[in-house]
Amino acid sequence: MQGNLFIISAPSGAGKTSLVRALVERDRGCRLSVSYTTRAPRPGERDGVDYYFVDDAEFLAMLERGDFIEHALVYGNRYGTSGSRIAQLLGEGVDLIFEIDWQGARTLRERYAQAASIFVLPPSTQALLERLRARGQDSDEVIARRLAAAQADMEHVGEFEYVIINKDFATALSELQSIVATTRLRYATQRARHAQLFTDLGLG
Repeated sequence: MQGNLFIISAPSGAGKTSLVRALVERDRGCRLSVSYTTRAPRPGERDGVDYYFVDDAEFLAMLERGDFIEHALVYGNRYGTSGSRIAQLLGEGVDLIFEIDWQGARTLRERYAQAASIFVLPPSTQALLERLRARGQDSDEVIARRLAAAQADMEHVGEFEYVIINKDFATALSELQSIVATTRLRYATQRARHAQLFTDLGLG
């Protein structure tokens, strides 16, 4: 049995993390791929659950060993995904959610052609700015930098298969769940997960 891959990207403040967490809570077949990062944990984040938090030296040592299938430098912090862990989970039939920036998404699509890629957009620039301010964690200067970076990120939306506009959270979550459900009904997925049925029906 082979699991599906879902790549979800968005500019900072678009609500990607909240959507992904809600999806994983509601769908037991989905699991969030946990990446490694050198950034400090945010309030409420847990090591091994949200990220594996490592220092720069450890990250670079893992990179040198070839542990990462993708890695990127984002806002001065390093992020990477372990290839062996991904292979194990997919082999167990787990549907993996990659919450990742567009750079990492590009690399993953090259490696996993069957992955469904999704980009989450804010309903407006003003809404994005208000969401960044509502976090209450950054200075005006940092928010301005994040807004500029978000604009640059959104220029890559055309590289993705699906686009969700997160104006209303419930609607956006429903759309995300629909994408997951549709992906599970692909021929290759159904053929792998119901091999005996296909054989019994004389379909090879």
